[in-house]
Amino acid sequence: METKQIQELIRAALAARGFAYAPYSRFKVGAALRSTDGRVFTGCNVENAAFTPTSCAERTALFKAVSEGVREFDAIAIVGSLDGQTNTLVTAPCGVCRQALFEFTGPALPVILARSEDDYILTTLGELLPYGFGPQNLA
Repeated sequence: METKQIQELIRAALAARGFAYAPYSRFKVGAALRSTDGRVFTGCNVENAAFTPTSCAERTALFKAVSEGVREFDAIAIVGSLDGQTNTLVTAPCGVCRQALFEFTGPALPVILARSEDDYILTTLGELLPYGFGPQNLA
């Protein structure tokens, strides 16, 4: 994956983070999921006072794409920080988001965990979710 492509996805994730609704945790997350045809679907976290109905940024981006008929993806970038603060740590997807992404991508999906455009970790979904359970397990 080229640095320019990584930085474009990180910029899209940073922009999406600006729309986060996080009045309870104040922790805002943005995600940018690129489909294999080059389209980018963004998402932000949307909290709820009841907590359980909260939607993470990664699943928001994934569900937006799937709801538009897209089912194949080649990368995701994720950024997160407390409202008004600079990122000091990377934000990795939660277990539910890892499982949701695995359903459509399997273990090879590149996952970019970013603090900024120039400060990120490039890993894979398989490294974040070893021994993932997917459609092939039900065949």
